[in-house]
Parts: sequence; structure tokens; C-alpha cells
Amino acid sequence: MTTIETNETCDSILGGRIRVIQPRKGYRFSVDALLLARFVRPRPRERVLELGAGSGVVSMLVAALYGVREVVALEKDAALVAMARRSAELNGIDSMRTVVADLRERRIHGLAANSFDLVIANPPYRAVASGRESPIPARRVARSEAEGTLEDFVAAAARYARHRGTVGFVFLAERSAELLAAMRARRIEPKRIRFVHPRADRAASAILVEARKGGGIGVEVEPPLVLYAREGLYTDEAREILGAAENR
Repeated sequence: MTTIETNETCDSILGGRIRVIQPRKGYRFSVDALLLARFVRPRPRERVLELGAGSGVVSMLVAALYGVREVVALEKDAALVAMARRSAELNGIDSMRTVVADLRERRIHGLAANSFDLVIANPPYRAVASGRESPIPARRVARSEAEGTLEDFVAAAARYARHRGTVGFVFLAERSAELLAAMRARRIEPKRIRFVHPRADRAASAILVEARKGGGIGVEVEPPLVLYAREGLYTDEAREILGAAENR
């Protein structure tokens, strides 16, 4: 039986279909993680790797939504990995495997290079010493590049994706040029892009990118995704994509 500690919460997403154990204070997943899980399109029986998986929410959603053969959640924080394992057990997800390691390591036991059909990531959005930093260490690591830069995440994606495999990222919209340049420098060619806007009259806050390792030139820029019709009310499309995911 999975127990929930006093310093943890157990939150329902996907209309109550998935329950996620996460710290009451510290790293907690955001809507961007849910959007990434909905944006990618893995086929059944494919192998998926999530880089910097945190509490494993994206990995569990991918396992639950797409029927993939295996999802590997790679995370360096052993406490978060333990939560991800317990969450997978709580949800009866047996296709998810967790690995405790730093994605910057050149060799990680149990992960073979060029072996995944899809590699996904929600990297820290802020460069070191840019913007306001959280006083909570786990949040600071998750939100800034102190222990893993955008380049580190893209390099790891290039290392583990198979030739012609897919890479999916969600990242800060204002750093879109950095993300696309880093991908192309590693021969990961963007194929599908969608910008996420908090409101129709607001600038984009995030970018979703699907790319192909060793792919040719040519990209589809999809219509923007607008999250809120007004304060606190999702648009119809956002509500459909999230599937009432935020039930917290």
C-alpha cells in the first residue's frame, strides 16, 4: 500500500485518472509539463526517455496516454525519483522505469546511446543569476540552469535519441531562438512548433517543439495555443487538451 507522507501531497490530473505524489514545498510540476505530455505523439510500443523528470508526471502521462513499451524517467534528485516510483505504483503503471543520474554524465548505467524513439524534456527556463531565484533549493534547481543548462539537455537528447528519432521540448518562449539553435547545432531538426499564450492579447509564455534527429529542413508552425479566455477560465481548446488535468 502506497502511503503519503506529511511533507507530500497527492494530486489528481487527467480528470482523476492519474495521481501524482510530489513535495508539499519544493519542486512541483506546472501546466507546461502537462502540455508537453499532450503535445508529443509517441506510437504504441515505442521507447521514451524523459530528461530531468522530477516527480515523473510527464513520464506517467505518456505511459497512460499512449501505450508505449517503456518510459524511462531520468532524474538526479533521489528523493523525487522515490516519489515517482511510488506514484507509478499507486497508478499501476508498470511500463515506467526510473533512473537516478545526472543527465550531463557521458555514460549512465542502464541507458544506451541512440536507443530511444522519443526523448522529452522540460528544461529549467532561466539562466543562472537571471531573474528572481527561489529560496527553496529544489525549486531553484528546477527553474534555473544551476545544475543543467539548455545545451546540456539538448546534448543529452541528441545522445539518446535514435537516428530519425523524435525529440520533444517545452521551453520559455523568449528563449526560443536559443532552443532552436541548440537543436540544429546537434542535427536535431525542428519539425513542429507551437507557441503557448496565457491570453489571446498576451505575448507567448512557452514554446512546444517536436524535432527529428537527422531530419531534413522544413517545419510546421501550428496555430497558437491560448490557455485562458479570462482570469481563471480555460479556453475550450486548453480544457480539451488538458482533459481537466488540473484537478488540484
